[in-house]
Amino acid sequence: MPAILLVVVAGVLLALVTWCGLTWWGACLGFAVLAATILCLPIAARPTDLITAPSVALAGQAAEDDAAVAAFADALVDPCLVLDARATLVHANGAAQHRFPAISVGKRLTLALRNPELVQAVEAAQRTGRAQTIEIHETLPSETWDKVVIAPLLRAGEHSQQLIMTVQSLTELKRVDAMRSDFIANASHELRTPLASLLGFIDTLLGPAANDPAARERFLGIMRGQADRMSKLVDDLLSLSRIEMHQHIRPTATIELAGLLREVRDGLQTQAEAAGLDIVLSLPEGPAQTIGDRGQLYEVFENLIDNALKYGSGGKTVEVVLQPANKLGFAHMVSVVDHGPGVPPEHVPRLTERFYRIDAETSRKRKGTGLGLAIVKHIVSRHRGQLSIRSELGQGMRVDVLLP
Repeated sequence: MPAILLVVVAGVLLALVTWCGLTWWGACLGFAVLAATILCLPIAARPTDLITAPSVALAGQAAEDDAAVAAFADALVDPCLVLDARATLVHANGAAQHRFPAISVGKRLTLALRNPELVQAVEAAQRTGRAQTIEIHETLPSETWDKVVIAPLLRAGEHSQQLIMTVQSLTELKRVDAMRSDFIANASHELRTPLASLLGFIDTLLGPAANDPAARERFLGIMRGQADRMSKLVDDLLSLSRIEMHQHIRPTATIELAGLLREVRDGLQTQAEAAGLDIVLSLPEGPAQTIGDRGQLYEVFENLIDNALKYGSGGKTVEVVLQPANKLGFAHMVSVVDHGPGVPPEHVPRLTERFYRIDAETSRKRKGTGLGLAIVKHIVSRHRGQLSIRSELGQGMRVDVLLP
């Protein structure tokens, strides 16, 4: 607008000079006005640009920075949220939206996530300009642990009012730690009981029963039984450790299941006769091959049939059936069925937990370690198979193993 005004003024002055006559002083005046107009045009034409150019550049840089921060947040696997000076959510990546469905852009985070520790950490990060790290433990709707880091966002070496909040789940680590602690406690307890019995009988044999042959023979038999129990427990612990070590390595050998099941049946024939039960095999006529670790699959079916012999004494037979699987992704199904007393349905989901027993005393009398079904579950999982257990009181138990 000022440029147009200068041109108009110059034009009027030139018209006046021309009207007054082309004198030497009029010509000089006209040339002076024209020169001044030409010199002032570049300055007058863009005064607004000179004033607003820095602010436009800054605004553009800020928009680019916001886009870069959003792209960085979206690239993270863990939940990541960007907050402004009022703790209002500016951006949340996909993991954050899935983890916290109540949050939304433009809404105060402290209103969506009502956790006092989180609110205090956000306020502390804003007030001090330093990163805050907290651990949040929630019990509803399920028990979870999260490590939350809230840090100010720095731009071009200057302190910004924006905050970056990242959330790392610690739930699985906590559960593994709890499982490890329970495992150590249970294993120690299971070893301590027979060890205390052994020490007691040894002290008796060294003392009052030192010269009693009958007592010595009876005590040595009990001690042998306790030592066998400890040996079986140690073997199961080592087996479980080896399976977990190779849990993510899928077997590659080809196994013929019918021959394997016959071998397991023959190996358990003595226990079956002692329990007064018959192991009845039902096998297909043709070959039934799968990919697997022969030693581990032998252990699976040995444990399942051995359990059926121990706890299915109310019936007359233990049935082992190999047939084609009727589920997509699986080729074979091996079922081990006993006709014993069964177990209440509420206990079935926990039968594969380590050291879980419905009746601890009965299990110990039958030389159970509480690890058999846990070992079965881990081996089947390593083979990309599926384990199913069904039981009702008075109707025995059925265990199905699906193999690819």
